[in-house]
Amino acid sequence: MSRSLPLVSSAEVSKHNHAKDCWVTLYGRKVYNVTGFLDEHPGGAEIILPYAGQDITQIMADTMSHEHSESAYEMMDDEMLVGYLATEGEERGLLNNRNNTPVEVRLTNDEPVDIYEFHDKVPALDKLSIQTDFDEDVRKHRFLDLTRPLLPQVMFGNFSKEFYLDQVHRPRHYGKGSAPLFGNFLEPISLTPWWVVPLVWLPPNMYLFYIGFVNQNKLTALSLWVFGLCVWTFVEYCLHRFLFHLDGYLPDHPAALTLHFLLHGIHHYLPMDRYRLVLPPTLFVVLAYPFYRLIFKIFPFYMACSGFAGGTLGYIMYDVTHYLLHHTKLPKYLQDLKTYHLEHHYKNYEMGFGVTSRFWDVVFNTEITSTFEKRK
Repeated sequence: MSRSLPLVSSAEVSKHNHAKDCWVTLYGRKVYNVTGFLDEHPGGAEIILPYAGQDITQIMADTMSHEHSESAYEMMDDEMLVGYLATEGEERGLLNNRNNTPVEVRLTNDEPVDIYEFHDKVPALDKLSIQTDFDEDVRKHRFLDLTRPLLPQVMFGNFSKEFYLDQVHRPRHYGKGSAPLFGNFLEPISLTPWWVVPLVWLPPNMYLFYIGFVNQNKLTALSLWVFGLCVWTFVEYCLHRFLFHLDGYLPDHPAALTLHFLLHGIHHYLPMDRYRLVLPPTLFVVLAYPFYRLIFKIFPFYMACSGFAGGTLGYIMYDVTHYLLHHTKLPKYLQDLKTYHLEHHYKNYEMGFGVTSRFWDVVFNTEITSTFEKRK
């Protein structure tokens, strides 16, 4: 049996902050009305009231304060759950909802979904927004602590390659904001908003296209531009499959695992992090430079300008599409592509390497099928 519960804004939750009207949130997502439970709480109401209108994930997991059994969490879900805390995007939708149409999240009483496992179907999108229980994650998996800088933990964690690859591909969710990677002054260079990609690269891309277009036959220029765009789709597939997912061919060494984590592992570990979904400009320059040298060595200058402009436009479209697939409600074709890409994260990371299309997955027999079993 299923039930529908409303989305609730953080501002609304914060209003319910006293003994006669006490709401709390768990995992930065579930909203509970615990007013009637205050006097029944074994530790007394005074333990709950300081967190009225706030999140209780950490205090619930704190065994030094008061140990909570699994049945406590089940009782909260069964008797006190009143809604879901809106994410940033959902909250914007609530603010723009001028007709005050009820916005609901459909929940089911099925067995709980273990996000850390791989599934035949992608978990419901509302479950992808639930913050990982940081303490429980460390106790259960003995991998990374999301409250501390991640890169030093990978570098000095003494993980085996097999253990690292298994864990880094099991998605976690930091909640609001981005988990610390460096934990120092280098942190800003690891965060890239999606709009930086078109802002930085579209002007030089258009300039290259213009140079090639006005200095050679127009049909030749356009043909090379389209050819470059098509070649990019193959490059996209190859980079994703053979570089980002080098996985099995990695040396079993902390330096190799750290490089893998920086390049792509962190994206699989935290797939819904809005600021680690596109390539930072410096990394794009490093990856694009060999292609630039090759193309301008093989082709005459103006032909190379047209072809390279097509290829780099393909990259820009790829990175923007990648962001949209993770964080935007899309038309049907792109929604199908979104489901396919999320299956790569939540179902089988060894298949489904195409991001802007499935074409090369079909050609090379790496299309995701109905099973979550990884390739033998």
